[in-house]
Amino acid sequence: MSDVKKVVLAYSGGLDTSVIVRWLQETYQCEVVTFTADIGQGEEVEPARAKAQALGVKEIYIDDMREEYVRDFVYPMFRANAIYEGEYLLGTSIARPLIAKRLIEIANETGADAISHGATGKGNDQVRFELGAYALKPGVRVIAPWRDWDLTSRDTLLAYCEKHDIPVEMKRGKKSPFSMDANLLHISYEGGNLEDPWSEPEDDMWRWSVAPENAPDTPTYIELSYQRGDIVAINGIQKTPAEVLAELNIVGGDNGIGRLDIVENRYVGMKARGCYETPGGTIMLRAHRAIESITLDREVAHLKDELMPRYASLIYNGYWWSPERKMLQAAIDDSQKNVSGDVRLKLYKGNVTVVGRKSTESLFDEAIATFDDDEGAYNQKDAEGFIKLNALRMRIAANKGRTLD
Repeated sequence: MSDVKKVVLAYSGGLDTSVIVRWLQETYQCEVVTFTADIGQGEEVEPARAKAQALGVKEIYIDDMREEYVRDFVYPMFRANAIYEGEYLLGTSIARPLIAKRLIEIANETGADAISHGATGKGNDQVRFELGAYALKPGVRVIAPWRDWDLTSRDTLLAYCEKHDIPVEMKRGKKSPFSMDANLLHISYEGGNLEDPWSEPEDDMWRWSVAPENAPDTPTYIELSYQRGDIVAINGIQKTPAEVLAELNIVGGDNGIGRLDIVENRYVGMKARGCYETPGGTIMLRAHRAIESITLDREVAHLKDELMPRYASLIYNGYWWSPERKMLQAAIDDSQKNVSGDVRLKLYKGNVTVVGRKSTESLFDEAIATFDDDEGAYNQKDAEGFIKLNALRMRIAANKGRTLD
């Protein structure tokens, strides 16, 4: 292990990654560089600096990546209307390629031999971090302590801290039984009573949203403005991507929007139950489909929907940096050239209802769609031949005595 002189660690400042710092130092006799990303998790990241310094870390990176995260990762994903297994809005999945990218950048800047992360050997994140790292730096060495050490419980971690004089911040009050991960797009909950898929989540588990039944009795109306598939303003006020998502999280959470309880199929093979709060993302998905409904050609819209599950799986499984995801992204982004305009939404007790959409690029032609006299814009007699031509193969089969059952 003497060939490893310096390691860049994705560092949160919590118990697990603090133990990893010391373990790397002890096991590899190497220098550790820590990297902490602020991607909107809602907690102060600056305290991680003092914790890293107390562990003898000399090179400490703490980066505010909120704008880059939403602009370059969340927004492109929402142009595709990506949703995994019909429900999951990919809040954890889409954050990992950004962290992997920055880990590699720091490794290159500092001349590190390896990178390291705190993901366990049971989850998806190890795959996402490492696929991203290998795509961006093929020869990089990855150290995943949870796959190597024998510290398999909180008690063994605390015992390691005591033995190695690692300061542990013991939080007062009731400790959450859930494993939680947050960023600007969502907060996730796993573990505790959620490991029983029949057990209903306790209401005090949720952090970002009120229960729909406790949401205001008066609906909230908002208007989102789009340019080329991305939200650029809320209620006529220009916003940056991170500002958009932060504001939608607040207004969505206040109206009980975005709670989700699912059992998903992890890439590593197991089923896992998780709960998620994605208030802003839930609003964004509904609104984006609404603006596309009047600006996209029918066949383009249908093709996008066919490609979307594959695109979503690529993100979920960690293939953001793959050539196939980039190819799909190019097609998706090309489809958004005319996806501009405004969407009006009503938020009420957990529901997002589209109540208006308009665009100078709209393909909706009222003169053709009207049920009133269309004044020759659409000849209804043309439909007879259209139907007969489309029925031709079925009529031929029926005349041959073939049945469809």
